[in-house]
Amino acid sequence: MGQKTNPIGNRLGIIRGWESNWYGGNDYGDKLAEDDKIRKYIHARLSKASVSRVIIERTLKLVTVTITTARPGIIIGKGGQEVDKLKEELKKITGKEVQVNIFEIKRPELDAHLVGASVARQIENRISYRRAIKMAIAAAMRMNAEGIKIQISGRLNGAEMARSEAYKDGRIPLSTFRADIDYALVEAHTTYGRLGVKVWIMKGEVYGKRELSPLVGLSKKQGGKSGSGRGGNKSRRRK
Repeated sequence: MGQKTNPIGNRLGIIRGWESNWYGGNDYGDKLAEDDKIRKYIHARLSKASVSRVIIERTLKLVTVTITTARPGIIIGKGGQEVDKLKEELKKITGKEVQVNIFEIKRPELDAHLVGASVARQIENRISYRRAIKMAIAAAMRMNAEGIKIQISGRLNGAEMARSEAYKDGRIPLSTFRADIDYALVEAHTTYGRLGVKVWIMKGEVYGKRELSPLVGLSKKQGGKSGSGRGGNKSRRRK
């Protein structure tokens, strides 16, 4: 069954935390739709900033948006100007006070979303998909990943019939719940249709208790007034 399930969802509450942390209530559907709108807006607005995950936390009057990125300088801007602009734009979407936190991804080669986005971008630029995938696998293994698998599906090289190809190095134990496996699906838009790029990265195994937060191992970056917000410089994490 581990082969057919999203590895992140399969480990929620065990070694992974949720990316939306709030109490639903009667307006659960509205909040869920708003979270999706926020994430889509941030990924479109910051398409060149190597954004991986967007974690959203809510209280009665405050929405805390935490962005994980490999290029925090682009989001923060000179003197924090860009992050302040983003904060005002998110205020219009939510109608509430917004706090923006930025966490830097030190090793983007081990982030499944960023690896998939890199492969997809190279394919869109007409680089051979085999070359792009093999380079991504080699980079991840150099950064001490225990295993990586990349699968690409669609009309590869413009073929009339769609097919799938998978490339793997190391081990990916999908049925082992303590295995810290990152997963992402990214689409590449080409002249002959869309290609799906799936990435699994095995980072190691987790023994004992672990904080259930998607931000484990990331370092926080400060940017202007909205980098600290209400509650000072402490990052708010789900216990």
